[in-house]
Amino acid sequence: MALSTEDIKKIAHLARIEVSDSDAAATLTKLTGILGLIEQMQAVDTTGIEPMSHSQELSQRLRDDVVTKTNLRDAFQKNAPALGNGSTAPAIAGGLYLVPKVIE
Repeated sequence: MALSTEDIKKIAHLARIEVSDSDAAATLTKLTGILGLIEQMQAVDTTGIEPMSHSQELSQRLRDDVVTKTNLRDAFQKNAPALGNGSTAPAIAGGLYLVPKVIE
């Protein structure tokens, strides 16, 4: 894929980045090199090669999945503010906090 300095300036404009002529030329050189490397990698035949998640055969050490904290939702919801409108009941329903409607 051939790029020009005009393409670089257009991309910079879309990204709202100010690019001088010398910066555009330097960026053009770098991007051309990167795109060349991508084309080389795409030309490699990878049929029969299994994808890897890591370049080395490593495994993660995982901790045991054990509950360390108990469910404190009821204790936290006791601190919920009052519903308002003359009611002193906490602003919760079905285990969820009730909040005022802000979008109509």
